[in-house]
Amino acid sequence: MRGFLLDSHIWFWYLAGSERLPKGLRRDIDGAQDRCWLSPVSVWEIGMLAARGRIHLQGGFRAWVQRALELFPVKDAPMNGEVALTSLEVELPHRDPADHFLAATALVYDLTLLTVDRRLSKVRWLATKSK
Repeated sequence: MRGFLLDSHIWFWYLAGSERLPKGLRRDIDGAQDRCWLSPVSVWEIGMLAARGRIHLQGGFRAWVQRALELFPVKDAPMNGEVALTSLEVELPHRDPADHFLAATALVYDLTLLTVDRRLSKVRWLATKSK
């Protein structure tokens, strides 16, 4: 069965117990914790949000990430040469480099991207789930 790549906001909302996370995605994650993957881009994006003051991470960024990975040990989806090459080949309706890396990671590792980002969920060639 295909695994799930968690978009940055999905990972954060899941860990925070946020009501913003659609119930269907919460059920999917709960039922497939051993098949959930995370890109280092998502860790970076959460760090950038914290640095800009858009989110508060208890204990600071590094401590929060360490606790998050202990509570919810996702598989690492490394950013390797193939992901980098693919990120430059994918066509998205916008230029956000993080989204290009996430889309490429989902393709390279054959994962379904869990996201509520409509710019990604509307891309026909990318396997996504948003509800």
